[in-house]
Amino acid sequence: MSDDALAARVERRASDGGAALDAKLRLDELVDRGGLDELCKSFLELLGIPVRVYSSDGDLLADAARGHDVCAYVNTLPGGRRACGATVSAVKADEGSEAGDAVHPCFTGNAYRIVPVDYDGRRIGRIIIGPYLPASLAEVPASLLGVDPQLDPPRARSLLTKVPRANEATILRMSLHLKKALDLILFNGHKALLTSQMHLASVRESYRELEEKNARLKEANDRLRELDRLKSNFLATVSHELRTPLTSIIGYSEMLVEGIAGELGAEQRDFVSTIHEKGGHLLALITGLLDLSKLESGSMTVHLRSIDVPELVRQVVSTLTPLARKKQITLQGASGAGIPPLRADPERVRQIFLNLVENAIKFTPAGGVVSLSARNLGVAGVAGDDPDDPEMSGFALLAPVQAKVEIRVADTGIGIPAREKARVFDAFYQVDSSSTREYGGTGLGLSIVKRLVDAHRGTVHIEDNLPQGAVFVVRLPAASAGE
Repeated sequence: MSDDALAARVERRASDGGAALDAKLRLDELVDRGGLDELCKSFLELLGIPVRVYSSDGDLLADAARGHDVCAYVNTLPGGRRACGATVSAVKADEGSEAGDAVHPCFTGNAYRIVPVDYDGRRIGRIIIGPYLPASLAEVPASLLGVDPQLDPPRARSLLTKVPRANEATILRMSLHLKKALDLILFNGHKALLTSQMHLASVRESYRELEEKNARLKEANDRLRELDRLKSNFLATVSHELRTPLTSIIGYSEMLVEGIAGELGAEQRDFVSTIHEKGGHLLALITGLLDLSKLESGSMTVHLRSIDVPELVRQVVSTLTPLARKKQITLQGASGAGIPPLRADPERVRQIFLNLVENAIKFTPAGGVVSLSARNLGVAGVAGDDPDDPEMSGFALLAPVQAKVEIRVADTGIGIPAREKARVFDAFYQVDSSSTREYGGTGLGLSIVKRLVDAHRGTVHIEDNLPQGAVFVVRLPAASAGE
């Protein structure tokens, strides 16, 4: 970016209400002290004349000084020390004239040149060159000889001649070179300062915009939470209110099928049976909605007990065998040896595997196989091959050791595409969501399974059942000894 473009950009930001740039420039903000010190030392090495740079506040920013013997001698005398102190204070207080440089004489005959440092129309510091011995000085000044009664004039004269001499033209060229070099340093420093301030202003603006976006996102998130809460309450209320009349519909249709209200004709029996069957489906849907709303609101409690795993497998297989036979599917159950009991809620765990097995049967074609199997993972199984197991993290060494039981539901059905595996546990999600989908269902079963498994501090994930099908792997904590 060119200097003109930089200046224009700064002016635009100022007029647009951006971050205000410093109204008062400071010399120490625009220069690198190390570089400034090297600049002054180069002049000291060249001419032997000390150079110091002060800010407008009187802070010493660079000091390239070499003590002169005459000054050291004079400071050993009481009168000399007082005179030196007064001279140094006067030189430090002299900021130069409005027109330019100023020369300040010393009682020793030496001189100081004060060079103002102006930038952007403001005085931001000064350069002090000296002390040096003016070339025009021919005699030891009376001010030096009379500074103290104990002064040794021959010694003072001898030491004064050792001070570097310089004519006014040399000192003038030296001050001009210093000013030009410092002007270049100040310009680059000012440009860097403006760039830094503009960058800081940009960061602040970005931070402000980010804060506003975060505030809007938080507000939107709060609204979504409230809507979700209202949705859950609505589902729970409606579902609860629907169960009472639906239970009556199912009960009376069942009594009609059994002939309690009189014999029905074949066609009438079929109609009433359809009413009873669809009522059962609707009741299952309402029960699922109630369970989901309880899980989302955290109002569902689990009552932990010791559960015999082989018996659990047998009950699930026995319950769903009629459904499997109706679809001409082989349903198998197996339990390995030495499986410890689970520490879980019997009703909820049974619901987990009834949902999984029923789901496997639904997506397995006639002639297929669905199997429910259990095995003991033991303590070593905690760090098994489950990528979703939170105990596989680096903190597993600090976590309490607990045995686990793995229960797998495998089928030879249509399988689940890899891109869908992470979403099948979402509520109401269907892999086939088209209006003409082949398989029914509401998409609540697997969501309820995931939430119930989480409530038992377990994990569930999906594996492929090569060459065809899917395997749902559930891992639940085993009961400890004595539970």
